[in-house]
Amino acid sequence: MSTPLSETQPDRLSVSTERPAAEDGGRFDSGTDVGSTSVGDLVSEVLNDLSTLMRKEIELAKAEVRQEATKAGKGVGMLSGAAVAGWFTLMFASMTLMWLLDLALPLPWSAFIVTLLWGIGAAVLAISGRNKLRQVHPVPEQTVESLKEDVQWAKGQSR
Repeated sequence: MSTPLSETQPDRLSVSTERPAAEDGGRFDSGTDVGSTSVGDLVSEVLNDLSTLMRKEIELAKAEVRQEATKAGKGVGMLSGAAVAGWFTLMFASMTLMWLLDLALPLPWSAFIVTLLWGIGAAVLAISGRNKLRQVHPVPEQTVESLKEDVQWAKGQSR
């Protein structure tokens, strides 16, 4: 049977001023009177905590990136296998077309026609790819502009 909330919880929330002991041997263990501690010590402790927090965040980011890279590697491997299978499919389809054309033409002419079709397809893809690559701007323009604004702001702050 459950106990009513009012019997298990006080009417007011109590806030503990005690801190758990720091993992890295910090001086402000539970029971330390913060009022008697100097401001410099408090600032030092806050900076140490921020440093620890940043290290932990970086470790977490590295672990996440490592995990995602592993997933990406598996995906790339599967796509590579699919590319090989697709290549074989195209080769056998080309040979099938060549043998079908052989029913109406001599085999050398049917092989030439299939080769010519693949050559035309390659030329169209090459021209289209080249045109797409000409549209690429490798400089991250928004980032460069943002950095320029940051430099201007920093110069304004130093004056």
